[in-house]
Amino acid sequence: MDTTRILSFLKDVFAFNENSPLLFTQFYFWAFFAVVFCLFALMRNRTLLRNSYLFAVSLFFYYKTSGLFVLILLFVTLSDFFYAKRIHRSRRRGWKKFWLVCSIVTDLFLLCYFKYAYFITDVLNNMFGLQLQIFDVFAYVGNLLTGGDVFRVDQIVLPVGISFFTFQCISYTVDVYKERVEPVRNILDFGFYVSFFPQCVAGPIVRAKDFIPQLYKPYFLSRRQFGIAVFWILNGLAKKIILSDYLAVNFVDRVFDNPLLFSGFENLSALFVYSLQVYADFSGYTDIAIGVAMIMGFYLPRNFNSPYKAPSAQNFWKRWHISLSSWLQNYVYIPLGGNRNATFGTYFWIILIALVALILTGSIAALAVILTVAFGCILVAALLPDHRKKMIANINSFITMLIGGLWHGASWNFMIWGGLNGIGMIIFKIWKDMNWHLRMLLLTIVLGALAALCRFMPLPVWNLFFVWVAVIYAGSLIRYIYHLCRGRWEFAVLGNAWAVLQTFVFITFTRLFFRSGSNLDPATANEVAWNTAGNMVRQIGGHWDLSIIPDIISAYSSVFILFTLGMLIHWLPERWKRWYRLNFALLPLPLMVVAVVALVFVVYQFITADLQPFIYFQF
Repeated sequence: MDTTRILSFLKDVFAFNENSPLLFTQFYFWAFFAVVFCLFALMRNRTLLRNSYLFAVSLFFYYKTSGLFVLILLFVTLSDFFYAKRIHRSRRRGWKKFWLVCSIVTDLFLLCYFKYAYFITDVLNNMFGLQLQIFDVFAYVGNLLTGGDVFRVDQIVLPVGISFFTFQCISYTVDVYKERVEPVRNILDFGFYVSFFPQCVAGPIVRAKDFIPQLYKPYFLSRRQFGIAVFWILNGLAKKIILSDYLAVNFVDRVFDNPLLFSGFENLSALFVYSLQVYADFSGYTDIAIGVAMIMGFYLPRNFNSPYKAPSAQNFWKRWHISLSSWLQNYVYIPLGGNRNATFGTYFWIILIALVALILTGSIAALAVILTVAFGCILVAALLPDHRKKMIANINSFITMLIGGLWHGASWNFMIWGGLNGIGMIIFKIWKDMNWHLRMLLLTIVLGALAALCRFMPLPVWNLFFVWVAVIYAGSLIRYIYHLCRGRWEFAVLGNAWAVLQTFVFITFTRLFFRSGSNLDPATANEVAWNTAGNMVRQIGGHWDLSIIPDIISAYSSVFILFTLGMLIHWLPERWKRWYRLNFALLPLPLMVVAVVALVFVVYQFITADLQPFIYFQF
């Protein structure tokens, strides 16, 4: 009996359970980390042994998170280690470029196979009238090797974190090619870089030139750094469990699952609450990853910088998912030509994105609009040299944002989300350069057009846009009058607060399309996401019964209180946050232990019956 229990216990500890992946919010993870760190401490200054040990531990962590997909991680590790060596040893530029292309093609093939198989199948079926069905080649090979039907071949499951570790590998081979970094000495060190367990499955994406030098540094952790690491871990757990999970389970998921059952106010509230939820979820994961890595003497890049303090969409993307934004800038935007010129890549992506829009919508009009606007901008840039750099920069920036949308998934909702963010960035640049008279003229025309649409073509979406533009118009009119009166006081704080609020509203609106397509079966994602987004717009832009709003706020009082507190903490001045972070880190150890116990007790009062996976695991 005891032997049976022991075997059962060992099976639970070491076997993969797809219904219970290893999460930072589980007690099992912290037991796992405690054992890992105790053994790590014995070898912390023997770099090769330490890195090899952490590579093995990271593979086990990934296996507990994603099962046999650990083989994909191993394959990418081996292939890119080999490609980087070949790039470095090749004397001729042509061979270096050949091996770089092989590396990128290998990584992108795997990413596209697992992430875009359904989309590519739909493309081929729609273009050639075929009836192709999804067939998982890897599952088929696995069944051949095991001699049974162990794996399903009629669906393709996305490996956890594949986008993160493939992008990380691409950055490595590109940096070796551009001689920004020397190739890693051995496969064990490189495997550790690719699979480091705190950040492997959901980022941040670590650039080779930033992390590889750390592979060979002796272990060091000061008393203050230890305190900061503990703070980040507790901060991340609080964000994830108190804010993200609680808000999701008790409000956001209910509304998004069936928007028509809820009022317009509830739908609008769910959108704003989701903005806080997704931030708390993703930045919470990053905070924990940074803290865990720091305890082991490794430093991960900051991935969030109070993004809802951004006064513009452009500034938002310098604060949100910084590692991805930086990766896209360095490996997509700049190679496209940046603000210098339009390259072959610019035209290629314009045509490809137009074809994607055609396939996803089935509308020739979508294809025509995208191509007309894109090539119209290129023509204007060619004819007006003074505006050339700005126009080219806007085109390449827009393409980069669309690629960022497709990175999250090949569905119409992610393209809309990426495209809207790109448009928001461009509009801000144009708006910033306008004089006040032209600004008010354009706002007046847009508001008048929306009023006419609401009057003669009444649709919920026009009502929604009319109210939003009317609010912007009112704020801009006050500033315009003040400008005409030559007011002496700039009121910079109020102006910045207004810009931050409008940016938050815009980003929240784009999240309608992001959230509608998340956590969906790729085979049905487009249809379900579009229906969800459409139903929410109908509810928000439809008739509101204002009398029920107090009852709704009362019924969901804990949700609205948490949302308000979360946003207020988010908007605190950065110097205040540094102050309480540093003071926590400098607490005497006995007081820190008491604080940790108290905070953990409070955090786990909010834990839900089923632990919620991190949102970005699906990407």
